[in-house]
Amino acid sequence: MILASFAEILSIGAVLPFLAVLTAPARIFHHQIAQPLIHTLRLTTPKQLLFPLTIAFGIAAIISGVMRLILLWVSTRLSFATGADLSISIYRRTLYQPYAVHVARNSSEIINGISSKSNGVIYSTITPLMTLISSSLLLITILIALISVDPIIALSAFGGFGLIYACIIKITQKQQLLNSQCMARESTQVIKSLQEGMGGIRDVLIDGSQAAYCQIYRNADQPLRRAQGSSAFIGSSPRYAIEALGMMLIAILAYDLAKQPDGIAKAIPVLGAMALGAQRLLPVLQQAYSAWSGIQGGQVGLYDTLELLDQPLPDYVDQPPAKPIPFQSQIGIKNLTFRYTSQTPLVFKNLDLTIKKGNSIGFIGVTGSGKSTLLDIIMGLLSPTAGTLDIDGHPITTSNNRGWQAHIAHVPQAIFLTDSTIEENIAFGVPINKIDRQRVKHAAQQAQIADIIETWPKKYKTYVGERGIRLSGGQRQRIGIARALYKQADVIIFDEATSALDNETEQAVMQSIETLGQDLTILIIAHRLTTLKNCDQIVELADGGIKRIGTYKEIVTNELKTDEHTRSALATQH
Repeated sequence: MILASFAEILSIGAVLPFLAVLTAPARIFHHQIAQPLIHTLRLTTPKQLLFPLTIAFGIAAIISGVMRLILLWVSTRLSFATGADLSISIYRRTLYQPYAVHVARNSSEIINGISSKSNGVIYSTITPLMTLISSSLLLITILIALISVDPIIALSAFGGFGLIYACIIKITQKQQLLNSQCMARESTQVIKSLQEGMGGIRDVLIDGSQAAYCQIYRNADQPLRRAQGSSAFIGSSPRYAIEALGMMLIAILAYDLAKQPDGIAKAIPVLGAMALGAQRLLPVLQQAYSAWSGIQGGQVGLYDTLELLDQPLPDYVDQPPAKPIPFQSQIGIKNLTFRYTSQTPLVFKNLDLTIKKGNSIGFIGVTGSGKSTLLDIIMGLLSPTAGTLDIDGHPITTSNNRGWQAHIAHVPQAIFLTDSTIEENIAFGVPINKIDRQRVKHAAQQAQIADIIETWPKKYKTYVGERGIRLSGGQRQRIGIARALYKQADVIIFDEATSALDNETEQAVMQSIETLGQDLTILIIAHRLTTLKNCDQIVELADGGIKRIGTYKEIVTNELKTDEHTRSALATQH
């Protein structure tokens, strides 16, 4: 920036002797400042000055242009490198947030913050800020150069232009803030409407609700574009009025100089220097104003981005992967009380449960009884509001939570699949060059999907499509189960993971899992009681606690007695 500023002084300073030698070479030839150059080049006549001064002026212009180009390259590179750091840091911090934080907020907000708002910070804050700094330096140097030519005209012009921009800033400040708020708000709504429309594309096509989703998108996109357009207009419009004013000032100066003795000879160098100065000054003034305008227009998006950057990172971030903590005998839950927020009702109150290592435990209960929430607490994804989760009598805290999670593999009801190959989805999160192909194949065999994969032309290299759209529901479930088995964890949690499988396949999968070893602890949520018939115990949840615990046979017998009692009561009443 400093070098570019000096290059501007050089280019403006070089125009004075160049124009003077064109109009009155004799005056330059006898000027005291020119004597060292004349003696060095051994010049004898005024006309001989034309060539070296033309060369000097050309070199000064080239140096100035090159320096401005280098400044643009360096500023742009630095701005976008900073933007990349911002985006990566937000994504990293977001991924490390506790599960409770992810549950509480909308993913559209995060996606917008990572993709759009961090991008917006580049264009509306970082680049404009660098432009503002470089423009300020250039303004100072250009003003110094112009003052050396004609201080009154230079100061008058700069003062007049500055006053106009100050008035525009004052008038548009409120509108820019409104534009900034609108852009930050509606950009999130645009992403939200896209996610909802494309995420539910089956229902949209079946229901014919495309028009409704288009309207939702339009309601978000139109205000966003209008605010962006308004902000862009406010940033660009003053230059035209300022350019017209600058031309008027030069015309007045030319008229005044032309009336003086030897007016034309004196006027041309001064006018040339002032014209060149104005040609440099006005764009720089406009750049500074546009930069300020951009910063104002992006301030709300900047605050949102900074808020995402303020997300705390856990202590284990830069540490090597956690080693599993000892797990020899049991998982204990003592006096568990849990609620999601202080405003929501209690999910559990004073719940106690002990799970022996190597046992398979089934969980049943009506919708909303807290089955998935309890397993999230056992997995260390949610922290108890009160009470403890302990392993072999040692409480799970933030310091050893990762060591406990190293034991766990999770198979949810809705399996998330990336748009990559079968083997990459089974070895989820493992770099492609570190995938153990034999282990992938073995996990697929245990999940009862290897036979199907082997019939496909590309086998384990087959792409599954976005969210596994090219696979059936049952195939997606079995890939999710294979993923859990690939991890070779000793605690496997199935959250209604077999709901999309037919009875025969479900039985085959469960039998395969049961043969993995006696030390394997299996926790299963299921709606079908028959899914849990091989479990050591079945836990029924209700009313914020445990309603009953028993074997499959006990639960079924109890239900039959309850049904018989109900039928008898109804018959008696009838």
